[in-house]
Amino acid sequence: MKIVVCTKQVPSVEAVRFNPETKTIVREGVPNEVNPFDRRALGQALALKARFGGEVVVATMGPPQAAEALRECLAAGADRAIHLSDRALAGSDTLATARVLAALLRREGFDLVLCGKYSVDAETGQVGPEVAELLGIPQVTGATSLELDPGGRRAIVGRETDAGIDRLEVELPALLTAGERLIRPPRVSPEDLAAAQAKPIEMLTAADLGLAPDQVGFQGSPTWVAEISSARPERVPVLLSAEDPEQASAELVERLLARGLFGRWRGGVERRPLPRPVERPAPERAIWVVAELAEGQVSAATLELLGGAAELAPRAGGQVAAVLLGHGVERHAPLLAAHGAEVVYLADDPRLAEYGPETYGHALAAALQRYQPWAVLVPATSSGRDYAPRVAARLGLGLTGDAVGLEVDAEGRLRQLKPAFGGTIIAPILSRTRPQVATVRPGMLQPCQPDPARQAQLVRLDLDGLPAPRTRLLGQEAPVGAAGVELDHAEVVVSAGAGLSGPQDLRSVQELAEVLGGVMGATRRVVDAGWLPRQLQIGLTGKAIAPRLYVAVAVRGAFNHLIGVQRAGTVVAINNDPQAPIFQHADLGVVGDYRAVLPPLVAALRQDRASRARS
Repeated sequence: MKIVVCTKQVPSVEAVRFNPETKTIVREGVPNEVNPFDRRALGQALALKARFGGEVVVATMGPPQAAEALRECLAAGADRAIHLSDRALAGSDTLATARVLAALLRREGFDLVLCGKYSVDAETGQVGPEVAELLGIPQVTGATSLELDPGGRRAIVGRETDAGIDRLEVELPALLTAGERLIRPPRVSPEDLAAAQAKPIEMLTAADLGLAPDQVGFQGSPTWVAEISSARPERVPVLLSAEDPEQASAELVERLLARGLFGRWRGGVERRPLPRPVERPAPERAIWVVAELAEGQVSAATLELLGGAAELAPRAGGQVAAVLLGHGVERHAPLLAAHGAEVVYLADDPRLAEYGPETYGHALAAALQRYQPWAVLVPATSSGRDYAPRVAARLGLGLTGDAVGLEVDAEGRLRQLKPAFGGTIIAPILSRTRPQVATVRPGMLQPCQPDPARQAQLVRLDLDGLPAPRTRLLGQEAPVGAAGVELDHAEVVVSAGAGLSGPQDLRSVQELAEVLGGVMGATRRVVDAGWLPRQLQIGLTGKAIAPRLYVAVAVRGAFNHLIGVQRAGTVVAINNDPQAPIFQHADLGVVGDYRAVLPPLVAALRQDRASRARS
């Protein structure tokens, strides 16, 4: 078996700094490392080689110093290393990068391609699916487990979704992206690393792969970054002592009420009415929203995107449309119309009853080719991130992943606001291609007030040529229901940290979340301990959320966790260590033992809610 692992050298995200004067990222003195998810991809490749035999080839695309990452992979046990290093490759976006890697993989041949779920600097998660589309092979993203049949013709893969773990059967050859819990990354000793210095690394250029200059680098990239700005919020913490827990709780509740708790949050935005449709919309300026269903209903993320599209449409000069993919889904068209869709494009077919990135990607790509809208918005969910890159690769389109905002600039272009480096910077992305495609992070846009009187034109899409799926859903493991989805949109999130004395104390955290009208989240250590499901993890390798109120209970405040809550409105920390980093990133803090603080805090909140109900 021949396994090719695509890796990337990335700067240490925690050490990266932003210069607000020059508006540039300061990389001097910042150490580089193999992307953490790519380490797991390599670990899985080495485990398969140990069991089935064969060859493990590692490849990276980058400047000369990226050879360091390859030597680490060789030290871990990879057989060969290939370095794609060429000035012509500089400035490549995800699609240009995918073209290069796909050309290399065609040249090499493979049985299995492994790469990380995403790189922790750019966080797009697009290159893997784009490579799979360009190669015409199936994919599974966010793999958490992998079993190969003895004949090497198919694999059983656990795939992490927003609702649990899907168990899939996929035909080989295929491309898999490694989730955080797929396997432990390999350890490399100083002796192994020293020995790897003498191992050869094959050097290749774009010309060696038969790629023209207009296919790679900045010239071959359909997207580019307009500028960058810091996304770090400035907070001035107010700390309360819990020597008297009841007094501290009462003061905390008073301060939260002043900020809008149980009412209208300070800086909050009420649902606005739907804007009037454009009187003479230009067909080439239409904005499409790809609807997503959760638990058989239109998702909150879809309604948010329709609200955002309705706000953009007057400035873009086009109409708002929704795309419905699935089977038996026509019944959702009136709800989409009520939330702003003037046209609903319907792809209703039994072959779409079960989600698959190839079938959904093919259906959407065919519709885009037929109608040529101006922009396409897809929810940045586990499904949206899965198939949208395949659409972009198939049509040669620019794609912005995980956008947190959308704007129409003075030149009539769509500016897609993209976070990077763990959310510490924001980069507006522009696209040279049409339609412009973006996956948008749930919870970032506001839905409009629905108007049940509004109706939409229904257009049925031609589904001829829909491919037979090469992945098959076998079942779902560890389902968390709607909890993981609710976390994306919740106005209030209460997070459990590793400072809890044990899982038995989760109940008190849950009580606080309930009285606040919120949902629970967790740090990585809590999830790793098995106290709460992975879908509730917040942070660099979990979810990035933007609630109005975030309460951290017994959370120390490691960097990897804090970057998941940078866009929160008010941050409250409860911790008995006054030196805990969380207090430097909080608006309000209670210094004390959560076991003493939570009971009176919950009681005070219940009392306030009861008095409001009586009045």
